[in-house]
Amino acid sequence: MRSLSPAPDRARRADLLAFAAAIAAVAGTAVAGFLLNQAGVPLYADAAPLFGFWLPRTGPGTPLAVLVAGAVIAWGPPLAARLPWVRLLVAGYVAALAWMVSLALVDGWQDGIARRLTDWSEYLHDVPRVTDIGATLAGFTEHILLGQPDSWTVHVSGHPPGVLLSYVWLDRLGLGGGAWAAVVTMAVGALAAVAVPVTVRTLAGADAARAAVPFLVLFPGAVWMAVSADGMFTGVTTTGLALLAVASARRGPWAACAATAAGLLLGFALFLSYGLVLLLPLVLVVLWRTRNVRALLFAAAGVVVVVAAFALHGFWWLDGYHLVVQRYHQGEFARRPYGYWVFGDIGALLLLSAGPFAAVALRRAAVQRGPAGWLVLAAAAAALAADVSGLSKAEVERIWLPFAVWFAVGAALLPGRQPRWWLAGQAVTALAVNHLIATNW
Repeated sequence: MRSLSPAPDRARRADLLAFAAAIAAVAGTAVAGFLLNQAGVPLYADAAPLFGFWLPRTGPGTPLAVLVAGAVIAWGPPLAARLPWVRLLVAGYVAALAWMVSLALVDGWQDGIARRLTDWSEYLHDVPRVTDIGATLAGFTEHILLGQPDSWTVHVSGHPPGVLLSYVWLDRLGLGGGAWAAVVTMAVGALAAVAVPVTVRTLAGADAARAAVPFLVLFPGAVWMAVSADGMFTGVTTTGLALLAVASARRGPWAACAATAAGLLLGFALFLSYGLVLLLPLVLVVLWRTRNVRALLFAAAGVVVVVAAFALHGFWWLDGYHLVVQRYHQGEFARRPYGYWVFGDIGALLLLSAGPFAAVALRRAAVQRGPAGWLVLAAAAAALAADVSGLSKAEVERIWLPFAVWFAVGAALLPGRQPRWWLAGQAVTALAVNHLIATNW
């Protein structure tokens, strides 16, 4: 029956206006990017505001990706509403991983997965250099700047040593090479489809968490999660936040262990990417909603342990950060015009990485302000801080994955049958980007 109140209609119109504004913003930045590229301005992104180039194509993963998308759109929302909780989390994880793999396989196994992390600019390039982990940490900062003897490759120099060490440890376990690195990276990244609902359930209730699951499965950012280390960062940070939320909502020894584990994961995240310190707004939302000082203290202890361990082995986070800022201004990144990318980055996030639903999620979060809304607003605040810093000019569809994934929580703010339409929009966005643009990083 149609509601007698005009409020739902007004909300739907406002959603469509937010979506239209996001479309206009992306279209404007795309047109501006095309004109600037034609004029020879150094954007270093042929498909600006995305970092990639136009290459329409299909591949082995195309039918699988369409099948996964269709199945989730058709059956995802009702299954999310009625499956037992643990089964839902398992199904969400498997479906999210299938979505990531199918998108990557559009370029085939070798180009889409196995060789993704073996490029000269990637972490695996420098894994053979690490013969002594202690010595590597002690001398890590000596190889960050360009012009130094044996400077680290682009990605290694631009990040703390935690990422390189992760792939070194994987290699030491006998899982070396691009294929294993890609598989493990995707497996960790897909944990976001479990961790985010766990966090939302703790803060906003089961219904809100269930509503978010299909949107996390068909997350458009999966295009870049498979395969990039930033996808792994997303899995690590969302798991850390989930542990913090669960620990903060409970008491007893188990809660203390969970809080400490959360601190260890979030502390290690600081040594995966300098930008992950901007997840602080999300951490604060969790702590504010649960108000558990004991959990905060145990989590803080976990963070301190990680920071101290790296410091004792010779790597101080702030030293690395200051050198990375210098390295940033040594390369092409410094020549990218801030005036374009400060807007282009938001366009890449709002419509392409987080998906077209992100603008709607942000609008509803701003007016409804429940726990789910606060998580969306916190993610937006983190992305905005990264944007204005000037240290994220281009490539944010990948770099901001740990922020973008939280926009899916906005699904909890949608009424009635609307989720399926927006879910379809998310899937179409990912399929279009993946088949029209060759993303590179």
